[in-house]
Amino acid sequence: MRFFSDNAASACPEVMEALHAANHHDTAYDGDALSQALDAAFSDLFETKVKALWVSTGTAANSLALAALCPPYGGILCHRDAHIQNDECGAPEFYTNGAKLILGEGAGAKLSPETVESMLERMPDGVHWVQPHALSITNATEYGLAYTPDEVAALGAIAKAKKLGFHMDGARFANAVATLDCTPAAVTWKAGVDVLSFGFVKNGGMSAEALIFFGHEAEARATLYRRKRAGHLLSKGRYMAAQILAMLKDDVWLRNARASNSGAQRVAGAAGKRLVHPVEANELFLKVSQEEAAGLRAKGFDFYNWAPGEIRLVVSWDQREEDIDALAAAIEAL
Repeated sequence: MRFFSDNAASACPEVMEALHAANHHDTAYDGDALSQALDAAFSDLFETKVKALWVSTGTAANSLALAALCPPYGGILCHRDAHIQNDECGAPEFYTNGAKLILGEGAGAKLSPETVESMLERMPDGVHWVQPHALSITNATEYGLAYTPDEVAALGAIAKAKKLGFHMDGARFANAVATLDCTPAAVTWKAGVDVLSFGFVKNGGMSAEALIFFGHEAEARATLYRRKRAGHLLSKGRYMAAQILAMLKDDVWLRNARASNSGAQRVAGAAGKRLVHPVEANELFLKVSQEEAAGLRAKGFDFYNWAPGEIRLVVSWDQREEDIDALAAAIEAL
């Protein structure tokens, strides 16, 4: 009974059907009809004109986005526990050709406006020091917390005032939107976000993520070349676009996220005071002893040892109902 990571979940039926339907001869790279349809599909979703690119990994999406917003000599403000800091093997620095990540603190891996203002105040002006060029947040965060539209807008206002590019790592963007019950527009470009990494793989996709530019046409065009240079312009790109379009159709992306969020809430109800953070997406962080963790594993549950005395559980879109019930019962019985 796997609750280790939603990266290990299956691809949803709509994605598999779309891949089969796309399995015919067509134009190579991103010149096919499916790839060319992405801009319009995402423009409809976000209620504004956007430029959308497919890439094969979230690491590439985040790193290409930051390369578009920050020069090699610049700085990118992010949380100390951000994925781009802890889990990308230096890819943002590699893709930006050396930009520096400036790390901030905050409960639940969230940056507050006060924290960002303080970080900026500590960065002196002058050629001897790295200058801030971008702000990056994760929604939902690494600890499963969702930035509300108002929280994003408060950070967006700072970014605009300080002339910073504003990036949102949306590996679990669908889970955040499902929890917030808001439009995708409200928590992105309407709140000041310039570039979004829109995650699909964790939410029922197979091998495709999306990079969304709100305006910034010059940066979007330059990213076409960066994507090629980085080795992410796949020759059979129609299979990437097919996955994404299948999940956008009839809001499959949102349906899947609601399913995983709902399962997480059921487990959270059994966890009670063991919860380390509020559950606002599909991740749970629980306080358990080594003996209790071993007991859960002995019953067949797979999960991640997050920190001393703490485990992480992730509910996937396709988690079996009986497995969720069994996990809730096992935690309640501890």
